[in-house]
Amino acid sequence: MEFIQEIKVPAERIAVLIGKKGSTKRRLCKELNIKVIIDTEEQLVTLKGEDNLNLLVGKQVVQAIARGFNPEIALSLLDDENSCEIIDITDFSGNSKQKLFRLRARVIGREGKARENIEQLTHTHISIFGKTVAILGNLNDVLKAKHAIETLLRGSKHATVYSWLEKQE
Repeated sequence: MEFIQEIKVPAERIAVLIGKKGSTKRRLCKELNIKVIIDTEEQLVTLKGEDNLNLLVGKQVVQAIARGFNPEIALSLLDDENSCEIIDITDFSGNSKQKLFRLRARVIGREGKARENIEQLTHTHISIFGKTVAILGNLNDVLKAKHAIETLLRGSKHATVYSWLEKQE
């Protein structure tokens, strides 16, 4: 029995998903024993395979690449210990483009310092792309980073968030 998963991927991330001379796509197919079909016109990636669990892992890897992660980092999702969480900033900003822009800036911080600090304190990778913040790493670390970012998006001070994270170690 063959299972199918489909994922929309932004046009600017399709080349990254394919990789140099198809290397990322090939590695994904080989590691998970699945087929990856990329429709560049529709910006749609279709995953096919007989093992539904492998398809779900493949879908997570594709989503991570689509959300701005380097393929090497995204492929760390092949390890069962790792996971990826995606936070939709519009859940906090509503329809206001100004508020969305301001909240993105809060997560990034001046010269990327806020994002960098959260990454270091939680040992995760964070990517801010479009209207989303994606967090990749060990499941427990991802949950800490998610809590920290959601707290920032709700308006807490950066120092309060960093202090909470330091107590979690």
